[in-house]
Amino acid sequence: MPRLIHLNGPTGVGKSTIAARYAADHPRTLNLDADEIVRLVGAWEDDFSGAVNLVRPLAITMATTHLKSGNDVVMPQLITDRGQSAAFAQAAASVGAGYVEFVLLASPDATIERYRRREHHIDRAVEDMGGVTVIRRIHEHLAAYLTPESVLVDTEGADVEQTYKALLAALSA
Repeated sequence: MPRLIHLNGPTGVGKSTIAARYAADHPRTLNLDADEIVRLVGAWEDDFSGAVNLVRPLAITMATTHLKSGNDVVMPQLITDRGQSAAFAQAAASVGAGYVEFVLLASPDATIERYRRREHHIDRAVEDMGGVTVIRRIHEHLAAYLTPESVLVDTEGADVEQTYKALLAALSA
């Protein structure tokens, strides 16, 4: 059964990197990085949150189309709203696919350090929204979002390969 594999977590934790790694190792898997689609929306830099809200329904449509073809979708996307995860799960179920969510986590300081070392097209938008302050706020919102059933992938002190192996182990569990 195809799966929508949702990689959730704060900005800078490594969701996009791990999603790309997963798709590279799993032929026909769609790496549905919504931040890449956001760049297709005119003036997205001026209203990043608005562009994300426009893109999420498009991403869901893309995911269901790909899942319907019998192939997995890996989607690196920060959310802190249970309604949004329910929408992802419902979209997958509507085409007979499974939905699994993994939350990639590291401490706020480790996440901020990774954010500062990277070069990503959304970084200017993150800076415009508050940069480090917004990343700390995302951590707080994510902590409130988590439930005892949340599947966490600890990325603290882990490199890409270690994080990827931890994700594969969690997927196999």
